[in-house]
Amino acid sequence: MLSGKRALKGPAKLAVPLTTFLATLALLLGIPAAGAFAADGVEGETFVIGTDTTFAPFEFRQDGELVGIDMDLLNAIAEEEGFNVEIQSLGFDAALQSLQSNQVDGVIAGMSITDERRQVFDFSDPYFESGIQMAVAENNDDVAGYEDLRGKRVAVKTGTEGQTFAESIKDEYGFEVVAFAQSAQMYDDVKAGGSVAVFDDYPVLAYGVASGNGLKTVTEKEAGSSYGFAVNKGANPELLTAFNAGLADLKESGEYDEILDTYLEAGAKDSSFWSLITDNGPAFAKGMGLTLLATALSLLFALVLGVFFGFLKVGSSKILRGIATVYVSIFRGTPVLVQAFFFYFGLPQIIGQPVDVLTAGVLTLSLNAGAYMTEIVRGGIQSVDPGQMEAARSLGLGYGKTMQKVIIPQAIKIMTPSFINQFVITLKDTSLLAVIGFAELTYQGQQIYAVNFRTAEVLIIVAALYFIVITLLTKLADVLDKRFNK
Repeated sequence: MLSGKRALKGPAKLAVPLTTFLATLALLLGIPAAGAFAADGVEGETFVIGTDTTFAPFEFRQDGELVGIDMDLLNAIAEEEGFNVEIQSLGFDAALQSLQSNQVDGVIAGMSITDERRQVFDFSDPYFESGIQMAVAENNDDVAGYEDLRGKRVAVKTGTEGQTFAESIKDEYGFEVVAFAQSAQMYDDVKAGGSVAVFDDYPVLAYGVASGNGLKTVTEKEAGSSYGFAVNKGANPELLTAFNAGLADLKESGEYDEILDTYLEAGAKDSSFWSLITDNGPAFAKGMGLTLLATALSLLFALVLGVFFGFLKVGSSKILRGIATVYVSIFRGTPVLVQAFFFYFGLPQIIGQPVDVLTAGVLTLSLNAGAYMTEIVRGGIQSVDPGQMEAARSLGLGYGKTMQKVIIPQAIKIMTPSFINQFVITLKDTSLLAVIGFAELTYQGQQIYAVNFRTAEVLIIVAALYFIVITLLTKLADVLDKRFNK
């Protein structure tokens, strides 16, 4: 099986590619070869490339590594042309948004070249000719063609040729189209009876059927469009030229066909439930580690924000109380997902600088949790009997000393259970960061079931890990609470 690294070439490697021969001849004659300027422009450079998370056999994870047709082609072309790539597995929609916000330099994600997309992106030469097929559940003998779809619902994946084709014939055959973010999700929807059929790009569907996704194809392949590598309109022309030159060399040498044959004839291997855990243990461990890291950083900053704005809310200044109230209203009144999208996709366009996914995630969770902690601090302080303040002041203590020695110690005891609850909420909220490509536990689970299509089993493992960690940390927090607040 080919890995994400460049594959070994067979006997075809011994032959000199035509493009290499022509380039050498041109240099001997003192004529710059086509693509020479582009090669000089990209050699030694590192480009950040966005891709999908789950689109086997074009991109998927195997033994923790991102592999597939797109990945092997990109790595081989990068080696051929002398540049480096840093891959960000974001999801199709997130990858395109990252490209438009200049978070990545290019996108390769089995993306069809369409006239609409050409208005926004510049595309490479086509590297794959696609096609569409329809599939139904293995036990479904009622749907054998498009005419059997009338009055029913079909599933597609967002942004694929399958969606484009389904949308083009839905009025003619009278069916409803529902889009999903991942192939595994739409396959599960068909198996669960939510939809009666799925339209998908034929190599993706073939890989899923070979991997035991519970579906069967019922139609012949329909003609589709071409896949291409994309950059922003007018941006990185040297990268696009280098990609085209490298692709031509791979086709000339035969390595292109080797890569395609390796993945188009493959399927995910079957394994037991225990093997599912052990084989993917490193991925689960990495996901949990990043989950705890994001949680810890977010809670640290959220605590600082909560204490600061909490004191502003109980202060005497109307202006400062107003500032704190606006902060709380904004971050408690908007969804966490919207905040995550803003900090990862929107903020870079405002400041003109990229924001890495961990920073965007921590900003999202800390500002959101900080708003709730602000109210916890305010409520804790105001829950202390006002007579405590009056008694301390009558004894000659100033306001600051009274807060430090009398009010705050009592408020902390009141606030602690709510702080523990907010900790649990924030830890679970890290799962929402999967939509921006943060490789926490839920994201890792999605990567795994996208390849083996064992969605239920993988999600049970992910849920169990969340439950175990949250239970242990909650017990630890309770012990510390009893020890320091007894």
